[in-house]
Amino acid sequence: MAKKLVIKVTAGADAPERCSQAFTVAAVAVASGVEVSLWLTGESSWFALPGRAAEFELPHAAPLPELIDGILAGGGRITLCTQCAARRGIEEKDLIEGARIAGAQVFVSEIMPDGVRSLVY
Repeated sequence: MAKKLVIKVTAGADAPERCSQAFTVAAVAVASGVEVSLWLTGESSWFALPGRAAEFELPHAAPLPELIDGILAGGGRITLCTQCAARRGIEEKDLIEGARIAGAQVFVSEIMPDGVRSLVY
């Protein structure tokens, strides 16, 4: 049985350490062979847009664009919350390549199967 980890990150530049931890854990999990689904909500929603991750800085942390590239290159999925996207005027066509927009029903369907682990940052 494949290991699956669903991570919801609610923090962005408003809480940089928490935000960085979520992306770092997701990238490390993907590199370790874990199936990863990273959900962007709240202020992390902006990182679904091209170029926005490059604006994020945190000393002694891996650059967000590199972490995102590693997640996607390793087969991880990045999802932007439907309501969060709507509140920010973000549409599917605006997203970085490889990201999608989906709602709570998809999130729940991802976290409920046996053996799935979930984290919220």
